[in-house]
Amino acid sequence: MTAGDILRSAVSNTFRSKVRTALTVVAIFIGAFTLTLTSAIGAGVSDYIDKQVGAIGGDNLMTVSPTTEAAAEDDGPKEYNPDGAATQGNFTLLSDADIETIRTTEGIEKVEPAAMLAPDYIQYDGGAKFELTTNPMVGLADADLAAGRQLGEGTGAEMLIPSSYVEPLGFADADAALDQTVSIAVTDYAGTQHTVEAVIAGVQNDSLFGDGAGFNSDLRAELDALQRTGIPEGVSTGYITSIAFLDAGADEEQIAAVKADLEAQGFTGLTVADQIGAIQTVINGIIGVLNAFAVIALIAAGFGIVNTLLMSVQERTREIGLMKAMGMGGGKIFALFSFEAIFIGFLGSALGAGVAIGLGTAISSVLSNTVLSALPGLNIMLFTPASVATIIGVVMLIAFLAGTLPARRAARQNPIDALRYE
Repeated sequence: MTAGDILRSAVSNTFRSKVRTALTVVAIFIGAFTLTLTSAIGAGVSDYIDKQVGAIGGDNLMTVSPTTEAAAEDDGPKEYNPDGAATQGNFTLLSDADIETIRTTEGIEKVEPAAMLAPDYIQYDGGAKFELTTNPMVGLADADLAAGRQLGEGTGAEMLIPSSYVEPLGFADADAALDQTVSIAVTDYAGTQHTVEAVIAGVQNDSLFGDGAGFNSDLRAELDALQRTGIPEGVSTGYITSIAFLDAGADEEQIAAVKADLEAQGFTGLTVADQIGAIQTVINGIIGVLNAFAVIALIAAGFGIVNTLLMSVQERTREIGLMKAMGMGGGKIFALFSFEAIFIGFLGSALGAGVAIGLGTAISSVLSNTVLSALPGLNIMLFTPASVATIIGVVMLIAFLAGTLPARRAARQNPIDALRYE
């Protein structure tokens, strides 16, 4: 008997007891269905977070701020130091000298001070004026765009507008807003309002980690200069934070070295992963627990396979004895029953994964257009061929392991005793 004959015989034998096989397949189906859905949720959420993180910068971006020393409760109020660093509210400001110090730190390629811009309004073609908030991180990294292009450097004043501004500004859709010129007003320290023209380079999707318009360096510098006009001498100026660009290939050890170097100079550096790493850990933990329940269901289904095949071995004892008497070796009999177990695992996992993909895709589409419409770009369930193939492979492996015991019992049958079995 060839391997093909064993495989065909195993498939045929699987359906000898249709009800028993169907019940075992259903048990595997439930486990595979659950595992496919939970892994898809994990992939969807992780993909969305990765996009959001990418929009505000990856690990090569680091937020650098002055290190604040917390006063002990018994120390009382902090004594005023006229020569200390400038402050604004509860924040210690970075001076131009601090920016230069950060720039010369080994491992840092470029530094952009995060100017706190406060535009008065944005207006298009003499239409209505709308208040405008800015996100200092947008423009420093690739944004999640609904239309258009990323901001350029040295290309004149360019900006990214949030998708929620498209219709109010009078554009038919996101594409219609591209390359249009808008007016941005900003008031200087003396109370004089200035207007700056900027070209819309792109429309960005709403972000999980803060929204607001993004400006390129040319526009930021122009607005910052206008905003600082008329500041009297003696007024504290500076930047609350700055964005340091590290080498794109910097590994964890190099990033840690940069942080230590900054700390020694009185600064605190935080990557995006430092700031939202806890969120990802919690999400991964929840997905892990859900996957664990699905794996438990699969293990329970494995016992169903054991039971199904043990009953099959018992019912086919004389048949096994006849096969051995005709010269079929124990290895082929072991393979025959192992293939039956693997085929049952394949049936249950393929059906479970297929139904999960169909149902999950429909549910994900409905949620994206209803309760999750405020989070554009989020597909709550993301099915990837690799993950589905892995699940089916794992289930087939579990089925094989579960079928080992009955297959081994069948392979070790004594042909004479088996033929005498009643």
